[in-house]
This record gives sequence, structure tokens and C-alpha cells, in this order.
Amino acid sequence: MTTQLKLIPGHKKELQAPPVLQVSKLSKVFKTGDGPMTVLQDVHFQVAEGEFLCVLGPSGCGKTTLLNVLAGFEKPSAGKALLEETPIMESGPDRCVVFQEDTLFPWLTVKENIAFGVKGLSKKEKREKTNHFLDLVGLTPFGDYLPREISGGMKKRVSLARVLILQPRILLMDEPFGALDAQTREEMQDLLLSLWNQFHHTIVFITHDIDEAVALADRILVMQKDPGMIAKEIRVRLSRPRERTESSFQDYCKALYQALKKPQP
Repeated sequence: MTTQLKLIPGHKKELQAPPVLQVSKLSKVFKTGDGPMTVLQDVHFQVAEGEFLCVLGPSGCGKTTLLNVLAGFEKPSAGKALLEETPIMESGPDRCVVFQEDTLFPWLTVKENIAFGVKGLSKKEKREKTNHFLDLVGLTPFGDYLPREISGGMKKRVSLARVLILQPRILLMDEPFGALDAQTREEMQDLLLSLWNQFHHTIVFITHDIDEAVALADRILVMQKDPGMIAKEIRVRLSRPRERTESSFQDYCKALYQALKKPQP
């Protein structure tokens, strides 16, 4: 098997490890009234265990479709997506998705939303585990609130806790902070990095925001559209925490901006 770099959060050292996700020559075609529409074409990449990968690109380049294939919600038209050596054909507990849209149950409290998917524990164990993850995302005082009673940023914290409590191996995140204001978005990015450093999940994070990609990622895949393809790969070799005003941070932003505006071949 091809080896891939394993990135250890909080450390500069890189270790060799097999990829946990492999995408090879993947294409996705949808049938429309005007004929077939190719959304993804010949997409190829790997993701190492514990890596934070961002997929960056404009609207309509197939980012969400790619995530849906990795989640098992869509099947590729050609090529393959593998979880280790197993083809991804359906969703599974090893992968959890965080969407941009609010997916909380409006009739359940914050605590009840977080605990919803937890199975196989006693009531006491479930309560203690729920309280632990409630505390991890800084929402202990709001456990008995309903979703309509908390802010958008707080709802995102609940969404994070709701997937983390299930202890998935991989987090698939589809522009989860895109609807938040700039300050709240940065706070959520910082929280996500803190939780990633603690749990060492593998993360595939979809975004159209250049600053967000540089702030978060070990590696960034830049996608082009019509059809969706990977145009460039950039590894971000900046220590964490990253300061957005530093020239090295801005250099990565400029490189990504140029990659996004580069004419398609």
C-alpha cells in the first residue's frame, strides 16, 4: 500500500502511516433534463490518520458532492473511495458529518440533542458523558435550553458535541461555520482546533474561505469547477496557533488566491 504522512497535532514531526481515506480516479455524473452533468472528474487524493485536510473551492465545484461520497450518501459514477481498503458504499458510525445548516432537533434541549445518538450506556453513564461533552464545548450553563433560545454559534457548539460524543474516527465538515459572523467563526475555528488536538480525529473540512483553510489545515486541496477537479495541493507548514496577520500566513493566502483564479486548462 502507498504510504502517506501522518500528522501529529501540535507537533512538527511527521510520521509515515497508511492513509485512512483514499480517493482514486473518482467521477460523479448526475442525470438532468438537459443530459448528464459531470460534477466531479478524475479526483484523486489520500488522507492520513489524524490529518486535518481542507478542500477549498468556489461554489459549484463539487465540494459537497465529494463529501457526500466520503460520507456514503452518494456513490461514485466511476473510480472509488476507500476507508482504508474497504469501498465506501454507505454511511457508518466511523464517519460523522457536520453540516452548514442547523440540524438540531428543535423540540429537544441542548443536552438531549447531544445525547440523542448515544447507545448502550446506563442513564447515569449517559448523563455523565453528556455533561462532559457539554463542558468541552463551553455550554454547561445552557444544557436545558432549547435550540431557539441560543445563538447560531452556540448551535454549532451543540452540533460539534453531538458528533464528538459518538467518538467517530473521521469528521466530515461541510462549511460548518459559513453562516456565522466573522468573530464567531474564528471562535469556532479555535474551538475545533482545540478539540482536534485533544481527540486526534481525521478531519475533511469543506470551505470556500481562504483564511479559514490556512488557519485550520495541515493540507489544502484546491478545486476548480466545470467539472470539479483538484487543481492544486498545498501543505501548510505553519506552527499552531497561527497568526493571521503574519506575513507567512498571508503568503499562503496569496498562493491559494492565485490557485483559485488561475484559468482552467
